[in-house]
Amino acid sequence: MKILLVSDVEDPALWDYYRPGRLNGYDFILSAGDLKAEYLSFLVTMANIPVLYVHGNHNESYDRFPPEGCECIDDRLVTVNGLRILGLGGSAVYSGGSCQFTERQMKRRIARLSGKVRRAGGVDIVLTHCPPKGVGDADDYAHRGFEAFLPMLDKWQPQALVHGHVHLSYGIPRERLYGATRIINACQRYTLEMEPKMHAAPAANK
Repeated sequence: MKILLVSDVEDPALWDYYRPGRLNGYDFILSAGDLKAEYLSFLVTMANIPVLYVHGNHNESYDRFPPEGCECIDDRLVTVNGLRILGLGGSAVYSGGSCQFTERQMKRRIARLSGKVRRAGGVDIVLTHCPPKGVGDADDYAHRGFEAFLPMLDKWQPQALVHGHVHLSYGIPRERLYGATRIINACQRYTLEMEPKMHAAPAANK
């Protein structure tokens, strides 16, 4: 399965200088935040495939003017083509705003989703805006990662955590490994190829 990952920087080749066919072959698109709503709406129109997104710290306007034709998966677990995808947008608090969260708030968001993950038999991709602490984040206060993501990764061991927030110009590698999980920076655009893992069906309630 071929997935287009995007975040933070609108790619001119996919917008201003788009040519028909450039999005052929992709099964769906994941946005890790901080992109213009118009850009995501353009992508879903040109590609005619699902576009799923979470909020970045600069996406407060999404609440009033969401990307048309796209699906917000913040605080949700969805399945697309057999892949179970969990959304946890927003950044760590640094200036205030509805798309910034404390560690305690993020822990609560994860806890509220744990039952859904258990019933689904696990999760394949975690889509976030902010990276995990110490794994793809930066040294400055505004771009630090969430420590709350680390126990989640240890417990659920998804195939990948896809994030944005930290631009590649900061000298951060595109991809790192945390345990068995690929930590992928989606800045601008990146292609991810992945297949659903075989997983046991959730146990029936007794």
